[in-house]
Amino acid sequence: MITKEEVEQALSGVLVPGAGRSVAQLGLMRGIEVNDNIAKVTLASTALSPDSQDWVRMKSQAVIERLPDISKVDIEFVKVKPIELNQIQYIIAVMSGKGGVGKSLVASLMAVALKRQGYEVGILDADITGPSIPKMFGITARPSGSDTGILPVLSRAGMVIMSMNLLLPQEDEAVIWRGPLLSKAITQFWEDVVWGRLNYLIVDLPPGTADASLTVMQTLPVSGVIIVFTPQDLTTMIVRKAVKMAQKMGKPILGVVENMSYLYVPQIDKRVEIFGRSRGEEMAQAAGAPLLGQLPIDPELAKLCDEGTIERYNSDALTTFSQAFIRALSEAKSGQPEKEE
Repeated sequence: MITKEEVEQALSGVLVPGAGRSVAQLGLMRGIEVNDNIAKVTLASTALSPDSQDWVRMKSQAVIERLPDISKVDIEFVKVKPIELNQIQYIIAVMSGKGGVGKSLVASLMAVALKRQGYEVGILDADITGPSIPKMFGITARPSGSDTGILPVLSRAGMVIMSMNLLLPQEDEAVIWRGPLLSKAITQFWEDVVWGRLNYLIVDLPPGTADASLTVMQTLPVSGVIIVFTPQDLTTMIVRKAVKMAQKMGKPILGVVENMSYLYVPQIDKRVEIFGRSRGEEMAQAAGAPLLGQLPIDPELAKLCDEGTIERYNSDALTTFSQAFIRALSEAKSGQPEKEE
């Protein structure tokens, strides 16, 4: 006799139009019953247009009917709020006390590294007035969906991304909004977007500790915070501001990342600290969290970002950073340091 698991496995191959992900990945499956060779499947209609619903119904019936001993397939659609569909293991907020430190770059690199390790990853660009995520990933397509929900855009490597820039008429259009509107937009990106099943949702916060960052901390079930900084004199004060905000909001600080830490010159095999000596360990102590990485100034990375192909980037520093992040998250879950192998 066919089991629910076999029906679910069959449905995992049914891709939703405009989303590039299956009904299973989007969390649209709400119920499966198999009795007397009759399969009854309940799917959420969230973010699906009438045409998309018809297409999903037809494809779902076709794949299930191919299973042995199935004589009839009934597909029913029900209304479900987008936020009720989302199954996200970890929500990681990437923040900085000031702008210009490469916070969006670090958030993007983290997502790229996690995706390469086989995780399902999404990026919520909460920097509403200064969104740069789509540009780095070369994404220009607009999100699809319906009046019941929004489907995020898929990157080349298969990450789901939602950003204000994807909704603007032109990418250089200015978003001139006051705090309440910014907060409302972030809330909608969380509550009205069908993120589906993800291992990680990386949230790129705007710089500082104002309304937008506060909204993320209060509205989203943030698993942990990563703080980005650069090796400059003002760093200590700025990092401590971000640390205090995270602490006051009760969000664990998973670690700190020093961006633009150095420039490697291969001709002389030397690291040049353009912005001064590294403050990585100092900032780690100030945050009471590990130093996850020291990312260099890399002309190749800058080129890939300008081309919209950041997903092609790879380096030893990125690998070290991603491994340190996974270790820090594991330690935060267990409450004790993970042993080095």
